[in-house]
Amino acid sequence: MYSAANTIWVLLGAALVFFMQAGFAMCEAGFTRAKNTGNILMKNLMDFCIGTPLYWLFGYGIMFGAGTALFGWIDPFIMKDYSHVLPAGVPLWAYAVFQTVFCATSATIVSGAMAERTKFSAYCIYSAAISLFIYPVSGHWIWGGGWLAEMGFHDFAGSTAVHMVGGVCALIGAKMLGPRIGKYGKDGKPKAIPGHNLSIAALGVFILWFCWFGFNGASTVGMDSDDLIVSAGRVFFNTNLAAALATLVTMIFTWIRYGKPDVSMTFNASLAGLVGITAGCDAVDAFGAALIGIFCGIVIVLSIEFFDKVAKIDDPVGAISVHGICGAMGTILTGFLATGVTTEKGLLYGGGFHFVGIQLLGVLATILWTAAIITLVFTVIRQTIGLRASETEEIMGMDRSEHGLLTAYSGFSILPDSIGAEIPSDVQMPAEPVPVEPAGALHEYTAPVPGTGFTRIQIICRPASLESLKTAMNRIGITGMTVTNVMGYGMQKGRPEYYRGTPVTVTLLPKVQVDIVVSKVPVETVIRTARETLYTGHIGDGKIFVYDVENVVRVRTGEEGYDALQSDEA
Repeated sequence: MYSAANTIWVLLGAALVFFMQAGFAMCEAGFTRAKNTGNILMKNLMDFCIGTPLYWLFGYGIMFGAGTALFGWIDPFIMKDYSHVLPAGVPLWAYAVFQTVFCATSATIVSGAMAERTKFSAYCIYSAAISLFIYPVSGHWIWGGGWLAEMGFHDFAGSTAVHMVGGVCALIGAKMLGPRIGKYGKDGKPKAIPGHNLSIAALGVFILWFCWFGFNGASTVGMDSDDLIVSAGRVFFNTNLAAALATLVTMIFTWIRYGKPDVSMTFNASLAGLVGITAGCDAVDAFGAALIGIFCGIVIVLSIEFFDKVAKIDDPVGAISVHGICGAMGTILTGFLATGVTTEKGLLYGGGFHFVGIQLLGVLATILWTAAIITLVFTVIRQTIGLRASETEEIMGMDRSEHGLLTAYSGFSILPDSIGAEIPSDVQMPAEPVPVEPAGALHEYTAPVPGTGFTRIQIICRPASLESLKTAMNRIGITGMTVTNVMGYGMQKGRPEYYRGTPVTVTLLPKVQVDIVVSKVPVETVIRTARETLYTGHIGDGKIFVYDVENVVRVRTGEEGYDALQSDEA
């Protein structure tokens, strides 16, 4: 006998969990650079669209089939009887779509840690592997009646089953990929690569927080009894309390640690608290939820710092720490803080070490399974089609190289990347249609006779060449420059781009204008260095303009001429 209340509750939860894809997409896009936004949005869309048919084809049967304690069964298209696992009053297809959106969430977590440098084809393959068998097998152990479920392992809504699985895959993937170009200096110290849009990241956090009420709340899979109604209220309250306290604690902790409350880290803390409470939101009381939130608020900061500075694993959005570390910690803390309402009592409530041991075993077993299989998947991908994009493609951005998308922000001015990195000068952009001469053939330049002793050199180049140019200029003693985003074209009048398969004539291309005024450094040295740095031998390398400057005045001191161009230390 089906229950309308239970079915509506499960379907509402499925819709909310699906909308979490938008939250993840916004967070990841906001925490990364503008040149990769289209690629990130595409990946988050494809997570769901790849995972849905694969979970229908095999994943659901592997996860919920009444096979063995280790594996369900192979049941293409969900044709067998699943009455042994269906919640009371909930039809098969309502429960199947509810579990499908959870599967997609686990796969999408990996995207953030491997952002800005992963081939799109490789991403589609490993996302498919997560949905097809990595997540379903461990999910069978935890939720499908497998050996961990038989032992009493408790993960109410997926701190381990969903989030930690995604976090472990993210950790292995980010480690095998290596850091983004410019993330670490020659001394090994990390360099900040700020996200381009914190407003979008904040929107993503609020979407995820809102949808988490469906993620956790609807995991009661029913609302037709007093016990379920009380449980849902407790789950909602604990979910919100843990997230709020984690956010507050991180704000205070970073304020003390860095001297200022860190915005992006505080956003991460909201998600960390949500992930941490997900395992035990039905089993702990408000005090337990508060403690989980406080722990997550501190651990998230220390974990992100550890992976960034010590382990040197580049995770642009903090996915490893948010989902992997806090997912595991929240599951283990449930063994300490469970009040005995829905599980056996936790250690702090007189339950002894038995429950803690089961929680630890479940976390470790899931880590070992996930790490072993995803390592194999990544290794096969790397040895076949390749896992990481080339240096040229990474510098250009995944939007352009992987999707032929000039920008995800057409009509908006976007600042060029400035990561303070020494990008190799031999990294060249892809060839434009018409080569002008063999690479390396540089013409001699005759410097004009200066009229005043000051010369302005204006360099127009590709945005992707800016970092190489800055490094080269610093090397010859240029300590000041002005950089402006400009649009323009040369003799080629732009070139065609495509949107939805339709050619779009781009007559104004994004360029960077670098202005330098010199007196001490020879003009011909600046020009030669700029040419050697920017030269590829193809259309679009840029132009260099040279002007005489009558005088220079430093506003702060009133110094004029040569002195105005020298640093205070000179």
